[in-house]
Amino acid sequence: MIEVEVVQLLVSPVHRFAGRPADGPADGPDGETVESVEVRSGLGLVGDRYYGRPAHRDAAVTLMSAENLPLDINPHVDLRHTRRNVLLRGVDIDSYVGSTIVLDGAHGPVTFAVNRPARPCAWMDVVIGPGAQRALRGKGGVRCTPLSDGVLALGRATFHVIDGDGDGAAAAR
Repeated sequence: MIEVEVVQLLVSPVHRFAGRPADGPADGPDGETVESVEVRSGLGLVGDRYYGRPAHRDAAVTLMSAENLPLDINPHVDLRHTRRNVLLRGVDIDSYVGSTIVLDGAHGPVTFAVNRPARPCAWMDVVIGPGAQRALRGKGGVRCTPLSDGVLALGRATFHVIDGDGDGAAAAR
């Protein structure tokens, strides 16, 4: 078990990075970053643009490690730039692809299947700064399916693996 911190949560009803990166992102709504969010098994985060969409069920929630943000390129980068949903500090989440993990915070445990990497795209160079896409290769976060209902909230949590093939799985047990 690893002590982690849920640093930021992003729930957005709109897809801001559509079209060509050279055209720039669409405006995002106020209130995209939240203090807590409802998670629904197999569906995602209530209110998010990918909630309940069949094409995104295996990638409905994206988790990213705060330690991997390219702060040297943009010291103000956060989830609004990367378009990930959950920013964690204290765990290398990218090493857990193929694992089933549990985040257990103030509102109880939430289980996720960590399905695949969330690969950075050309938008990262536009919204974060030149070189961000390259800087995030291999550490752009992971795409997950929620396997239980629950609530994620900012603050301290524990992280542990209940099943997995991820490289870091043995260290977190």
